[in-house]
Amino acid sequence: MKIENNKVVSIDYTLKDDAGEVLDTSQDREPLAFIHGSGNIIPGLENALEGKEKGEELAVTVEPKEGYGEYDESLMFEVGKEQFQDASQIQEGMQVQAQNNDGQVQIFTIKSIGEEKVTLDANHPLAGQTLHFDVAVSDVREPTKEELDHGHAH
Repeated sequence: MKIENNKVVSIDYTLKDDAGEVLDTSQDREPLAFIHGSGNIIPGLENALEGKEKGEELAVTVEPKEGYGEYDESLMFEVGKEQFQDASQIQEGMQVQAQNNDGQVQIFTIKSIGEEKVTLDANHPLAGQTLHFDVAVSDVREPTKEELDHGHAH
């Protein structure tokens, strides 16, 4: 069965950056399962998997525009330390959650900590990076009605 929209796809993968450092892997875990075409994985990887079958292996390079986007300096901003419950516990590189103006929870990375202000970055941690995937397709199957209703693989 070929990978196409609305098929449940399971992949084993290793993700590396340009320097070859492993950023994420499914090794020693269950394969990543998703409904193809539902936007559950980055577009560059999803597009590269289209038409592949169980047992196929591929190396995929995903440029930022097809991954997590270009790095956007305008998504950096400062907040007062008083915005944190316990400012003594925060550290550079730590990720924190906050509600945005629309009431949705958003994740920010702490970029720097000053005397009174903390610089937050709303970019995805992998924004601006070229991503290198080694992928093995471990399964392709029809989804259940419940999976289609929920929009993700179970």
